[in-house]
Amino acid sequence: MSDQPSPAGAARLAAGLYLVATPIGSARDITLRALDILAGADAIAAEDTRTARKLMEIHGVATAGRPLIAYHDHSGPGTRDKIAALIAEGKSVAYVSEAGTPLVADPGYQLGRAVIEAGLPVWSAPGASAVLAALSVSGLPSDRFLFAGFPPQAKGAMTKWLAELAPVEATLILYESPRRVHRLLDVLGETLGDDRQIALCRELTKRFEEVLRGSVLDVRNAIADRSLKGEVVLVVGKGTPQAVSAERVDDALRAALETLSVKDAAAEVAKTMGLPKRDVYQAALQLEKKR
Repeated sequence: MSDQPSPAGAARLAAGLYLVATPIGSARDITLRALDILAGADAIAAEDTRTARKLMEIHGVATAGRPLIAYHDHSGPGTRDKIAALIAEGKSVAYVSEAGTPLVADPGYQLGRAVIEAGLPVWSAPGASAVLAALSVSGLPSDRFLFAGFPPQAKGAMTKWLAELAPVEATLILYESPRRVHRLLDVLGETLGDDRQIALCRELTKRFEEVLRGSVLDVRNAIADRSLKGEVVLVVGKGTPQAVSAERVDDALRAALETLSVKDAAAEVAKTMGLPKRDVYQAALQLEKKR
């Protein structure tokens, strides 16, 4: 049996930071334990205090004069120190992100780390997560997956980022703005191939929830003339790894070395074949010595 406190009603909680998952859509997806913690915490920190207050109002949890502290991307060490000081004084602080599980693509990471480094308790109250919700409905392998977060906005950086993920033998999960998802699919097709299986999940657990499954090309065509709205999670099926022989690498390097420097040739071949840059660079050096 866990030593972690399990509060009931508005009972006083043990001192510590409580990382509380909140609904990603339907307000009814909050857990009973999350409501207990929100009702019993001495203070509440929130990525968006308006969203937190509205959620508490829906479920009849009063702030009752307790501090409601804004903690978001622009909060600095001062706010973290303030929250840690409350906990050091024996107070309980519940932290909620705007939606979902704190620390997942969320500013709560630095807060949790600061409290841990101060030697103070941190507790988890698990619940809704867009990552797991999307994986569940994607129809893609769930035995091994990697949450990669938001891709870079610039096309060149995005291409490089996706190329680095290409050899990962796991289902990939990405977040993206609905305004940029068309471009992401274009670059995804160029980098991983139009036949890679994906699931585009939009507005999960909300009224207009939608999941589009198929190849990159299928999904890209399906939304070509649409302007999407709402939160988007893209699940990308893992590729089929193929062994690359040393002969193939050498052949590719020889061709690249005709016009490129050793460094640039190695980088190009590593990117194209999905191989570690260091290994390809060493192979390129050996070939250059023999020329």
